[in-house]
This record gives sequence, C-alpha cells and structure tokens, in this order.
Amino acid sequence: MTGNPATEEAFIRYTENPRFPFPFRIPIRASLPCFLPRRSRAPRLPRARQLESMADPAPQNASRLKKVLVEAGFEVFRTRGDEIVLAERPRENLIMDSGVRLRVTEPLEIRLVFRAQKADFPGEDDLHLFDRVRKLAESAVDYGFAEVSTSITKVNDPGDAERTLDTFYEITYGKPAPTLDDALAELRFAMGLEKRA
Repeated sequence: MTGNPATEEAFIRYTENPRFPFPFRIPIRASLPCFLPRRSRAPRLPRARQLESMADPAPQNASRLKKVLVEAGFEVFRTRGDEIVLAERPRENLIMDSGVRLRVTEPLEIRLVFRAQKADFPGEDDLHLFDRVRKLAESAVDYGFAEVSTSITKVNDPGDAERTLDTFYEITYGKPAPTLDDALAELRFAMGLEKRA
C-alpha cells in the first residue's frame, strides 16, 4: 500500500485473461510508485586528466607503428611489452629475431642486441666473450648507440632441462629517436649490422 487513497483507488483497473475458460479478473495496479536507485555519476576529472585519459594506450600506438614499419619495408617478428621486435630472413622459409627493436616510448628508442655464443668460443671465459661483443658493437657506438645492459642467457635442451646446449653473452645498446623518420633511418642502419660475434 502506498498510503495515498487517490492512488490506490483511482489507478486500479481489470482485464480479462483469455487463457481461462471462465472470466478471471486480475487486478493490476498501474501507477504504484517505482523506487529505482539513482544512477551514480562518475566523478568529473580535471581537464588535464580528461585529456590524458583520451590519449591512445600503448598497444594501439604499437599497432599503428607496426603498420608504419611494414609499409616502410620492415618485417615484424613479434611485439613484447613496449618493444616491437624486427625480423630477419636468412632464408626464404626461415624467419628469426634480428636483434633490432623499436621501443614505444617518448621519445622512440632503437635497441640493438649484440651476441657471442659460448659454443663458438668454448675456450674463452665470460670477460673475453663480452669483449668480443663490445668489439662487434663498435660501429654502433660510433653511430651514437650507448650500452644499456648485459645479460648471460643459457639455452637448455628442450628434452632435458638439466642439459645446457649453449650460452648467449648479450649486450644491449640503445639510441633515442626524436621523430619517426629518425627512427626509421636508425632501424635501417641497425638492420645492416652484424650482431653475432
């Protein structure tokens, strides 16, 4: 009951239900108050934050850049986090990681990974292997690339996790690119370098 006699008496009507063989009158209260929860509004952001929220997220930027790279003649191997890894083809039916990456940052950054493999120099220690990698990277350093990080990665036998097939000694170099045109030029340079000692 609503407590309002006018509502209770004036807005009750009856209808016939055709499903029953005898008249069956069902009271329908047509205008009872309907209490719906008020629609909550999201808090209004300051204009600066509104503009920031409208910016394209990184994955969309990466997708757009991948399209630009393909149109410029590059082949994409994969996308990993904020990095677009370019591919190389030693043979027509073989696609590999080229060691060249484009980082989707502000500004854009080109990353180069140079490598020496223990299997190629079994008698050398870690220090000499990294020296080989730095020697290989001299042309990139002369071109403006700077050393970012070093890593030692073991390659395990897929059939026996206890067995190491090889060990990679890698040094990553980076160089920022103020514009997309600069990035494309740096990528072309990087793709032409030998990156394995």
